[in-house]
This record gives sequence, structure tokens and C-alpha cells, in this order.
Amino acid sequence: MIKYLGSKRALLPLLVGTVDALDGEAPVRTVADLFSGTARVGHALKGAGYRVRSNDHNAYAETLARCYVAADREAHAARAERMLRELAALPGRPGWFTATYAEQARYFSPENAARIEAMREQIERWAPGPELRAVLLTALVQAADRVDSTVGVQMAYLKKWAPRALRPIAPRLPELLPRARHGKGSAHGLDALDAARRLQADVVYLDPPYNQHSYLGNYHVWETLVRWDAPEVYGVACKRIDVQQRKSPFNSKVRIGEAFAALVAACRAERLVVSFSNEGALGYDALVQTLRGRGHVTVLSRGHERYIGHQIGVYNPQGERVGAPGRARNVEYVFVVTPEPFRGGEALLQAGLCDGVQQTLAGASDGR
Repeated sequence: MIKYLGSKRALLPLLVGTVDALDGEAPVRTVADLFSGTARVGHALKGAGYRVRSNDHNAYAETLARCYVAADREAHAARAERMLRELAALPGRPGWFTATYAEQARYFSPENAARIEAMREQIERWAPGPELRAVLLTALVQAADRVDSTVGVQMAYLKKWAPRALRPIAPRLPELLPRARHGKGSAHGLDALDAARRLQADVVYLDPPYNQHSYLGNYHVWETLVRWDAPEVYGVACKRIDVQQRKSPFNSKVRIGEAFAALVAACRAERLVVSFSNEGALGYDALVQTLRGRGHVTVLSRGHERYIGHQIGVYNPQGERVGAPGRARNVEYVFVVTPEPFRGGEALLQAGLCDGVQQTLAGASDGR
């Protein structure tokens, strides 16, 4: 998986355990993930046997979900491995991507950028089907992520080359899973509200953006590598021009409350699982107030280390450190919304998957 802000890697046991506990109370076969990001959660749920419907409006995230959720190992692994070997053997062919992201900006060494460009052009010439294409593109994005010269996001690149940036790029097969026992997964590129209205499931998982930083702005190079559209760029960081145009209400303190309420109301499932950080633009009370209209709310909490960038500090576009590290830990809340009181919280607590459990009655104040 790529380096990613808001990654749920540390929260996966709790999230999968929560869905398993819900399944123990009433059958769960299908889970819809409306903000899939790296598809890490969808991949874990698929591995646990659930049919996953992943969604994200960014093209790179939709591609990751098509690889990790929709593409099944038995259908694509053997052919993808052969094609990846061919890609790895290609000599570099520098063009607009190299000029933009290795010369005008310095995200990659010129040698690696030229090889990325050659591999991406070959994938375009092969024109494989959507799932195989997603597997190959995911392998390429992840290989590029392992040799980039950033602190983990693409708001800026380092002034001096990161040691990993000087290693030769080496694509490898992503961790494909066999088809889940409850059925084939799917990947969608819809706006979250459209996805909530269209994707029916036994459980809907929501992990919306929680602050002003857009994922498109932080991972614009991956968007370009997947879209392969040679976009107009701006600024020292060479961001895609549509970073300025594709604004999400979830990145706005003024609009996030209304957007979240509309999303929750539109979900086509009786049971919701929502993850949200204590450093997000919506506070605990506001989240509970919105969710309790859908049923009983159980709040599971877990503390964890913050993203590595906060430990390193803040850097400007020239790679110079301009800010001190923030606090080392935060709290992730998992809100479980059910028609009847959720009984699985204490078992999750006893298993060490969460640090605390709080019950809230449907339609009632939580008293905090």
C-alpha cells in the first residue's frame, strides 16, 4: 500500500472485528465503503469474506479499489506477473512526465521517471481490461511510491534526494486476494453522496476526509499517473490544475456538517460504521447528534500514533523545515449505528481491539 494520510492500517483489526460482530447479530454479506482511499479497509474486509463495494471519486483511489477489491487473484495474478516482468525490463523513455515530475519538480530521479513513463505508455498500448489494467497501474503507482523523494505527500518534494529515490524502480505484483466467499467485489468512481444513494449493502462504512487538506492535492501525481492526461500544472509542486477546481465539502469547516448529515441520511443500509479522528473538523457531539437519527450509536475509541509527517514536522515546497512536530498521538472513533443496541462492543474491548466503549440511545443526547 502507498504512504497515505488517514490510513486505517492500525485500525483494521477493530474495523473488521466490528463488522464480524455485526454479522454475529444479523447477517452481513455486503459492505459498501464510500471513501475507499487506498482500499486498505476494503481489502481487509474482502479477506474476511465479505462482498465489498468500494467507492472513491479520485481516479487513483478507484484504481486501487479495482485492484484490491474487484480483481480476484485467480483471474489475474498469473498474467499480471508476466506483464510486470515485461514492464520491468523496459528502458526509460523520457517525455512530459519526466520533464514535469523529475526536472521541473523533483519527485523522482530522472532515470526512474523515464522508466515510469515507459511502463505507463506500454500499459496504455496494451489496453488491458479494466481489472487487469488496475492491477498493473497499482503495481506501477506503488513502485513509484517506493522511490519518490517526499515526506509522504505531494504538497512538496525534498530539497535533497531521499535515499530511496536513488534506488531503481521495481514493480511487483500487488497482494491480490481470491474472490470473497460472499461474492465478487466492485469499484466505483462516484461522488460520495451519489454512491450513498446507489450502493445498497448490509453495512455502509464511512471514512470521510476530516480536515482542509484534499487527498487530490496530496496525491496529485498518482492521479496524473493513472489518468495519463498530461494536465496543466501550477506552482512549485506542479499540482494538477483541477486541484483548484475539484473541491470537496468535506474539506471545508463551514460545509462539512451539512455534507455529512446529507450523506448519513442517504445511506442505503440499516447499519453504519463511521470512523473519524478527534482532530477532525466535526466534533464528537456533532457526529453523535447526526448519527443518532439513524438508530442506536455505540462509540468505540482507540488511541494511536499520528501520521509520520506530524512527527517529522512541516516542510515548505523547497524541502526546508518550517514547523515543529505536533502531538504524538490522537484518538480514532468508530461509531456503530444500528436499529437495535449493538451488543458487540464489550467483546471488542475485552479483545483489546479498542480502548473504550460508550452507548448512546437512538434519538437521545449522549450527555457529554
